[in-house]
Amino acid sequence: MFQKFEKFGTIFDTLANSEPSKCFNIRVYKVQIRVYYEDTDTGGVVYHSQYLNFCERARSEAFFSKGLMPNMPQSHFVAKKIEADYIASAKLGDMLEVTTELIEMKNASFKLKQIVKKEQKRLFEMLIILAHVTLEGKPQKIDAPTKELIESLFAR
Repeated sequence: MFQKFEKFGTIFDTLANSEPSKCFNIRVYKVQIRVYYEDTDTGGVVYHSQYLNFCERARSEAFFSKGLMPNMPQSHFVAKKIEADYIASAKLGDMLEVTTELIEMKNASFKLKQIVKKEQKRLFEMLIILAHVTLEGKPQKIDAPTKELIESLFAR
């Protein structure tokens, strides 16, 4: 399953030993990200590709917050489709909030909606479909414990 940090148990330990209402308390995952010089052009405006990186960091951070690594020994998730909407620009030094919400769960993929905001202003929004594949790149069904984990991190 997912790799865990040495000092933490797995999310599955929590699921097995807790009441459901206590396991699924993360609804829309939020993370703060600061814009650094490396994220911007010479005018201090964030490169368009960096918004995808900010969203990737937010998804990974959801796993790290539970003491888990966002990868699995025999399979992984890959971006299958992305729909991105660039609404406004972030600038050097801005503190951004990235929210991640599960929109749809299927047998071998799931869809997330991610929004990047500065204060309450939307700067970027995307829908991403992540497909579950073997290490050889073949589609693979998502097992029940992994579905439960994803839902516990990102579901409303």
